[in-house]
Amino acid sequence: MSIPPPISGSSVKDYTPSTPCTWCEGCGNYGIWTALRRALAELCIPPHGVLLCFDIGCHGNMSDKILGYRFHGLHGRVIPLAAGAALANPRVPVIAIGGDGATFCEGIGHLVHAVRSNYDITFILHNNADFALTTGQATALTPKGQVMNTAPLGTVEEPLDSMDFVFSLRPTFVARGFSGDIAQLTEILKAAVAHRGFSYVDVLQACPTYNKFATHESFLERVYDVAGDQAYDPADFGRARRTASDTGGRIATGVLYRRAGVPTFYDELAPRRGIETTAVEEVSVRDIAGMLKKYA
Repeated sequence: MSIPPPISGSSVKDYTPSTPCTWCEGCGNYGIWTALRRALAELCIPPHGVLLCFDIGCHGNMSDKILGYRFHGLHGRVIPLAAGAALANPRVPVIAIGGDGATFCEGIGHLVHAVRSNYDITFILHNNADFALTTGQATALTPKGQVMNTAPLGTVEEPLDSMDFVFSLRPTFVARGFSGDIAQLTEILKAAVAHRGFSYVDVLQACPTYNKFATHESFLERVYDVAGDQAYDPADFGRARRTASDTGGRIATGVLYRRAGVPTFYDELAPRRGIETTAVEEVSVRDIAGMLKKYA
């Protein structure tokens, strides 16, 4: 990913508008919001030098709680939106943000092709295992048997193993963070934005209003940072996949897998090789009257 030239003096305040936050008290969105602003500031990326794309959901309310170029897309469609923007102007870092409901239900096909195509974007998954904005319905990641608003007797479907699913697509960057550890999440997001290729960042977060089974306190007891294991190698695909998918007891966080040097989708486009301009710079007004006469 091409990061704009550093701007000296960048701070979290540069990304903070006067718009008050309206999330529920104790929502994990506060931690993700803070970590994202910190990461951008520490990378010295100015607000006008980044595109932030939001899906529909509680996380999407962040679109007017953070400064920068922002685009609020359709439910489950934030990834193709972000990919298109990155292809049009590869010089601007693009960050897509979505929830587990939109991503693994309506938008799962977009996730599949973004990973396999290795689009040069960062994707942040707000993972609270419910559709919080619409009052707590189950998602594809909600545990089987869990009582939800639309499942008063408990969900009947097996949940997707989201991490194993992502690894099956041969990704180039996979990380997991926790909204309650802002310092670690900041470093994860910095590494994700700096990675050239599709960066998948799963962020565990509590939903204090509708999710009573995955609380902030339960995450505090279970998460651990793989950076604390000197033998852990994020280049080891097999171990990374096993570690990421093993959530029965403790849950691994940090940069779980990273594979550098893999060509992005844009790199593989033969018509773009050797061209210094971007697609947005090549847009101009053209007279198509002559072309239309052929079909008259």
